[in-house]
Amino acid sequence: MIVRFGYVAMSMSLTNASPSHTMTAAQFEKLDNRNAAIRKLERISIKNIENCKRLIKHNAAHDIALFRLSSRLVPLAGHPLTEGWKWDRAIRPALAELGELITRHRIRTGFHPDHYTVLNTTDDDVFKRSLQVLMYHYRLLKGMNQAPRHRCVLHIGGKKQGVEKGLETFIERFQDIPVTLSEMLILENDDTNYTVEHALYLGEKLGIPVVFDLHHHDVNGGTPVETFWDRVAGTWDGSDLPVKIHISSPREHPMDKSHADYINVNRIWSFLQEINGSVDVLDVMIEAKKKDEALFRLMSEIKGYPGVKMANQSSIEM
Repeated sequence: MIVRFGYVAMSMSLTNASPSHTMTAAQFEKLDNRNAAIRKLERISIKNIENCKRLIKHNAAHDIALFRLSSRLVPLAGHPLTEGWKWDRAIRPALAELGELITRHRIRTGFHPDHYTVLNTTDDDVFKRSLQVLMYHYRLLKGMNQAPRHRCVLHIGGKKQGVEKGLETFIERFQDIPVTLSEMLILENDDTNYTVEHALYLGEKLGIPVVFDLHHHDVNGGTPVETFWDRVAGTWDGSDLPVKIHISSPREHPMDKSHADYINVNRIWSFLQEINGSVDVLDVMIEAKKKDEALFRLMSEIKGYPGVKMANQSSIEM
């Protein structure tokens, strides 16, 4: 089994390479000339994309084969203040260059829209805004010439009316999502409301791959991995991409939902031993505060475990 490791959004090793420079709505409104404000947004967006290109080159130099892109590449996209702004046209060349770089280095990229993107809501306005967020990510992927299918990780959502009702509402809302957007989705178990079994219920019913989050499972679930792992892997059977999981470590105590700076190598090693041989390739997204530094430390630690062979700087073979 080949296990490939990646990280999220930005590097702790590179300086001045943030892909998330922004402009707030308040700052936008302070500018007297709306056209000038829009041009400034475009300059910020292009700067973010240029920094993202630096990150991709950095990743390629370290054999990092998966990377989560920042959702903040284009500030205020879809905001009422920028209504009518054709941002995807304005930054098309820069996006295309980023996409060419991603393709050349064969790096698996994707997004994880924030927790305000809720599909199982009963509020039509919230649902509409969530679709707008998904469309924003779809346009980014298309602008980069990256196949949008199975590129956006989402949590199932809230449970104001209970977990069962939340699952039912998700199924109902799913029918109203345009196919171009529904095909982007990947579902993740969360640390508070919905367990991996809940994610599997929806994933198997609706044909959505499930990303298993180990930390979330440890604090909100805890059933033996052997009881569900084959089902998780099975949700990826129809995808062109390998099975993907998320890992992080609790910051202060075993049930702490907050993410630590680095990864507890013993916990991920224990999990990998449980599933070893179940898939040919496993993609592991590290959600640690120290980003790529956490990846580098994990690689230096895990290579000393029995039976581990370094496939490259950021992948192991078991």
